[in-house]
Amino acid sequence: MIQVRPLAEKIGVQVSGVDVKSIGDAEFAAIYRAWLDHNVLVIPDQALDIDAYLRYSRRFGVLEPHPSKSTRHPDYPEITMLGANKWDAEGNLNVAIYRRGAEGWHTDGAYDAVPFKATQLYAVAIPSRGGDTLFASMYAAYDALPEHLKTRLDGRQGAFTYGGRRNPSLLLDEADRDWKPVLHPIVRTHPETGRKALYFDPGKILRIEGLEPAESDALIDELAERMIQPDAQYRHQWHVGDIVIWDNRCSYHLAAGDYPPEEERVHWRVSIHEFPTAPSPSPPGRGFIQG
Repeated sequence: MIQVRPLAEKIGVQVSGVDVKSIGDAEFAAIYRAWLDHNVLVIPDQALDIDAYLRYSRRFGVLEPHPSKSTRHPDYPEITMLGANKWDAEGNLNVAIYRRGAEGWHTDGAYDAVPFKATQLYAVAIPSRGGDTLFASMYAAYDALPEHLKTRLDGRQGAFTYGGRRNPSLLLDEADRDWKPVLHPIVRTHPETGRKALYFDPGKILRIEGLEPAESDALIDELAERMIQPDAQYRHQWHVGDIVIWDNRCSYHLAAGDYPPEEERVHWRVSIHEFPTAPSPSPPGRGFIQG
């Protein structure tokens, strides 16, 4: 029997008592609903090979290879091998791989014209300490804004690119580093829940359209200070076999980046886009199994 347990007051839910390799449509619909309601979904104790993981992941949407080609699985390009190959031939630690995701709070795919709907990780190897992932709610960030800021941001768009204002693109191949900015509304209405969220990523945003550069920079800095609400966070301590999926349309995340570098922390990561026709908030299981 499926058991659903909230993990924090405003974000995070755990579903247990399921094997994702064999769940039916009704069970998946319940899992999907729990995910929409809580932004971040944890399913522990799964034993998956890559094919099974990809089949389950495709129930949420269309899988898209990450633009960082060097960290893709050699046989399954939809999978990014987080934490793998962090030592070079001379035994030096590649800090960009070791601390990937730990540079600051962010949302995945804001640099794309169509951002990622979701990101999902499956824990393959976990260190003895550290290596947690933190999550925070964009809904709560928007709700906490003072009214004058909500009014100021209404209708505003941000220009986003891979690397943002500081432009670090070490994870991209050199040929892929000329990234063209894309525009997204700073206040985003979730297409399935209808709730408003502060869609913001201080590491990927270049500017806020329609503002002078100094005004744009000042507003970006202010939003960076307001985006994380203390009562709307969840910190996940990983165990091998955990699946965690988060909704990039309404969630920020951050890797702790603090585990012993000599130990392994490896996840299979998939980036998920919407289906060509997005599911309804209460999806009827059929139509979610793709390939």
